[in-house]
Amino acid sequence: MTANALPGARKAALAFIFITVLIDILAFGLIIPVLPHLLVEFTGGDMVEAVGWVGVFGVLFAGIQFFSAPIQGALSDRFGRRPVILFSCLGLGVDFIFMAVAQTLPWLLVGRVVSAIFSASFTTANAYIADVTEPSKRAQAYGMIGAAFGLGFIIGPAIGGQLGHYDIRLPFWFAAALALLNFAYGWFVLPESHPVERRTPKFDVRSVHPFAALGLLRRYPAIWGLAAVVFLVNLAHYVYPSVFVLFADVAYGWDERIVGYVLGVVGVLSVIVNAVLVKKIVGAIGERRALLLGLACGVVGFTIYGFAPTGTIFLMGMPIMAFWALAMPSTQAMVTHQVEPEMQGRMQGALTSLASLAGVAGPAVYTSVFALFISDHAPAKLPGAPFLLAGVLLAAAALVGWRFARVRTEARHPREGGEPEVASEP
Repeated sequence: MTANALPGARKAALAFIFITVLIDILAFGLIIPVLPHLLVEFTGGDMVEAVGWVGVFGVLFAGIQFFSAPIQGALSDRFGRRPVILFSCLGLGVDFIFMAVAQTLPWLLVGRVVSAIFSASFTTANAYIADVTEPSKRAQAYGMIGAAFGLGFIIGPAIGGQLGHYDIRLPFWFAAALALLNFAYGWFVLPESHPVERRTPKFDVRSVHPFAALGLLRRYPAIWGLAAVVFLVNLAHYVYPSVFVLFADVAYGWDERIVGYVLGVVGVLSVIVNAVLVKKIVGAIGERRALLLGLACGVVGFTIYGFAPTGTIFLMGMPIMAFWALAMPSTQAMVTHQVEPEMQGRMQGALTSLASLAGVAGPAVYTSVFALFISDHAPAKLPGAPFLLAGVLLAAAALVGWRFARVRTEARHPREGGEPEVASEP
């Protein structure tokens, strides 16, 4: 199945990958409300020490993804998208079981490292979308995948918060069941999207280490500005997994159930933007302007989060922040316009490596800032300081996007002769 397949076949393939991503996100969403509190339990109730371990977990997770994402992307270019996605789902299911039974912090850390290896399958999912979607409709398709993320975060944290209230280990068992269900689903119904004739002739180990993957970006000069936006957006996004659960506890006294409900509302808003508004807004103003609008809303939303004195005011910022979801589908669509079909997996692997590189720095930075501003030595008691820092990063991404993200959708690929054209769109 390719981008030139019949429209009905393309829709069916997108439905398959949508459900696959949805179940994966459900599994991860289940453990979001409970993992930080499990770390608090392992550290004897010491909140500051637990925050430090949250940072360690986040850095290791992203660091492992930095190395595994380009490998998965290259494997999917060589052997097809389907086997890579299936192997990832199976590995995640087994690993969630391991984490459910881990009785010490080091063993839980091992489980988190293994989950990082297998969760890089989102690289392959993005390449799958590029395989089966016409260039002009990719922003909309990536928006639907964003909607899958949103749906996952509606249901996953809400269920995880409820289960964790009764047994802090129960969400891990539920996540394992979902991941294994996803494997079974994909085994029977997920079609291959990358035909043999478009696959790379061999798997070259030397070309898939993360720095080689990032070096791939040099072949596409028009993508550099977009790559910088991807890095900064992901660096800002890591504020959520790094500190949100503990921030909500310290700032507003929210427990696992309330955090699950709040993340559910975030998911509802994300689904509305990704599934309904991305298509309309990108169609009306174009991919570049949609990117800038999304980043501007993110800056405003993070500013509200950072200074919100009550949970009610924090919640008031969420509808504005939801429009941040415009940014990534627009960016991903502009990137795919510049890349040949047989290179989509590697390019998505390079972008995922950028996101993972951001994840290496993000958790360490955000947890350090959070620990400082809730400690007895804080220059000011401001638990929301990490959100303000994330807002500054999005402002920088908006400046980069304004200056450099000017890629034409009709730009030529490097193999087609000449350099990719850069848009003059204002």
